[in-house]
Amino acid sequence: MVDDRIALVTGASQGIGLQIAKDLVAQGLTVLVGARDLAKGQAAAAQISERAHAIQLDVTDQASIAAAATRIRAEFGRLDILMNNAGISRAKPNQDFGEAIKTNLLTDAPLDAVRAVFETNVFGVIAVTQAMLPLLREAPAGRIVLTGSSGASLTLNSDPANPHRAMFGNYSVSKTASHAVMLAFALALEGTRIKVNAACPGFTRTALNNFNGTRSLEEGAREPVRLALIGDDGPNGTFSDENGPVPW
Repeated sequence: MVDDRIALVTGASQGIGLQIAKDLVAQGLTVLVGARDLAKGQAAAAQISERAHAIQLDVTDQASIAAAATRIRAEFGRLDILMNNAGISRAKPNQDFGEAIKTNLLTDAPLDAVRAVFETNVFGVIAVTQAMLPLLREAPAGRIVLTGSSGASLTLNSDPANPHRAMFGNYSVSKTASHAVMLAFALALEGTRIKVNAACPGFTRTALNNFNGTRSLEEGAREPVRLALIGDDGPNGTFSDENGPVPW
């Protein structure tokens, strides 16, 4: 089976992004493996198939984003699917996870750490989506999917019975904001052929949580991939996991 759609997955050199890329290729799509480090992206693409192509993309670097959009237009002419997957849970990539947890709560988080997390998880989503919109408008039916998090749900975290709300801090707040960004794009694009949704992968084992997650990458990629492949009768402006809607 070969599908002529072109998909870009940000943060695809590892974790859920890599699994999403694998699953989309398995569906016959051509997938652009977005990675800050091109060598890592190339290594990831090589392990997927010849239908996977590495593309240098740092969602915090406007020049990198613009170059990626230019390359996609030159080589493919359009973009059918944008998977806004790139995200960080702590400001410094090599920061000890335990130390990062200590400064996660906004009562303790250094402001520069908050800005760094928002730069990737919020502003990066806006910047990449804006840059790719002209390419998505060229597609017969564009799809934008954000990898969201139920841990960022205001409804769930406002419930005193939720034991996980004690961790509602820098990362979760940034993901709450990214959900709002997703909805803003969905509302702005109502009436077009582009649909925008957010998918919660669940507590998946990735570097984001120091591999403490309880779900496999295959399980985590399931809902993002489903939303990427929805038809014209599919939803717009929703937040869900594989069991259905997730409260905002």
